[in-house]
This record gives sequence, C-alpha cells and structure tokens, in this order.
Amino acid sequence: MNLHLFLTKLKPWMLPIAMVCGVLFHDCFESVEFIAPYLIFVMLFITFCKVDAAHIRPTRFSWYLLGVQVIGGILAYLLLLPLDTVLATGFFICIFCPTATAAPVITGMLGGSVTRLATFSIVSNIAVALLAPVLFTFIGAGNEMTAGAILSCMLIIARRVLPVIILPLLLALLLRWRLPQLTDAIAARQSVSFYIWAVSLLLVVGRSVSFVMQEPPGEMLHMFILAGLAAVACVVQFGVGRLIGRRLGDKIAGAQGLGQKNTVLAIWMAMTFLNPISSVAPAAYVAWQNIINSLQLYYKSRHGSI
Repeated sequence: MNLHLFLTKLKPWMLPIAMVCGVLFHDCFESVEFIAPYLIFVMLFITFCKVDAAHIRPTRFSWYLLGVQVIGGILAYLLLLPLDTVLATGFFICIFCPTATAAPVITGMLGGSVTRLATFSIVSNIAVALLAPVLFTFIGAGNEMTAGAILSCMLIIARRVLPVIILPLLLALLLRWRLPQLTDAIAARQSVSFYIWAVSLLLVVGRSVSFVMQEPPGEMLHMFILAGLAAVACVVQFGVGRLIGRRLGDKIAGAQGLGQKNTVLAIWMAMTFLNPISSVAPAAYVAWQNIINSLQLYYKSRHGSI
C-alpha cells in the first residue's frame, strides 16, 4: 500500500485518533501547548489561499448565523438561569462562542464554501470581541466591571483572537496579488491543513482533559450536566446552521459556521471572566463537535457528499 492510499484510508479516522491520544497522553502536551496558535495560523493560511478577495463581504448568511450565535446564547442563559447560574453560564458560552478558526478547513473538505465561512468566521470573532466584555458585565461572577475594565477586557479578547484570523488571511491575499501561481500551488494542497488541524486538536483535547481532571470531586454532578448541555448545544447548532445554510445556498458552511466553535477561546473566557466550573461545557464541546466532524468526513469519504 502506497503512502497516498494509506493516508486516504486513514483520513476519516484522524480526528478520533487525535482525540483519543489527547485523552490518553494529556500530561505530555503541557510543554508544547504554546505551538497550537502557530499551527492554526499555518492551517488557516493554506485554507485562505483558496479565498477570492472579491467575495469576502458579509451577506444575509453571515447575519443570520450571527443572530443565532448572539441572541441564541443570551436566550439560553436566561432559560437556565432560574435553575442554576453555572449551568446557564456554561450553556451560554457554548452558543455565544465564535466560530472556530479551523472551521473553514473542515468546510472545504466537506465541499462547502470556504469563502462564505471565512467571511462569517471574521464577523463572528469580531462580534464576540466587541460584545463579550459587555455581556460578561451582567453574567460574570458577580463583580461589576468599570468602563476601563470593559475596554481592557475587549482589547485582551481581540488581541488573542483577531491576529490568528486576520493575519493569515491578509498574507494569503497579499501572496495571491503578488504571486498568484505560488498561491494556487499552496491552495492545491489543502490536505496538509487537515493533518495540521489533527495535531492542533491533539493539543486542545489534552489541555481540556488536564483542566477537567483538576476540578474538585464535589463538582462532578455539575460537570456531567454541563457535558450533557454541551452535547445539546452542539447538535442543535449543527442542525440549525444546516437549516439556515440550506435556505441560503450552503448547508455545509451553515452547519460548520454555527456548530464548530473556537473552544480554546471559550474555555479561556469562561475561566477568566465567568464561573471557572462553567468552562467544563466548552471543554466537553471539543469532543462533541469533533465526533460530528469525524462522522461527516467518514460519510463523505464513503458517499461523496453529506
């Protein structure tokens, strides 16, 4: 069996393998965790080499998905708030969390529009950077934020998120302008970005497992319920995104745009600005969304479409 055939057969199983290895060897990844943003940067650069700058503009597609992300997150929080603040916060962050920076990669592999999702990814992450500090003022751990604290929080989130998304896009567009043949050659090698994503997933899952294992035993019930709520949020968002996308011409981009989340950012925001226990929900979301991604990739490899 040649290498290409082996990698083709292995591809549908790469994400589950990465997740299992992340769980089993989570203690080994602390020292190399810092490379994850760089891997995501390279992965996005390869993906964005397929993007045509003339097509990057927000449309109804972006605004519909953003409405579900923001308004849906607020409604989810209000729905569970009378029952439990921690559960409400965890459910909220799973919905309000922006689209994963890697979502365009999976979208391209599944046959969706990378340009549409790249546009929404930018809109989604900018919206979170602007709205999160204000919302956290009202749903945080009980401490009122001053105007200065709100601005500081906004800048911290923006500084953490936007360079990972904007810089690889600008670099890809600049390269397409100056060296279009090189850009086309990179764009033709999209499979490389998938394997980079698998390594990134390995690091993220390992980090999430390490965090969950550090939580006190008395919070186990909360953590199990939060994991269940994360599953509900994941399935519902993939489903609603698919329905919106089908109506607006791209069911795959719709599903990935709404369902595939930047869980690394969500975990950090929950631990930093909300109740730390609520971060178990986005940590569990890592598993749920990648189970769905793995099933979709497997189905596409067998049937040619999803």
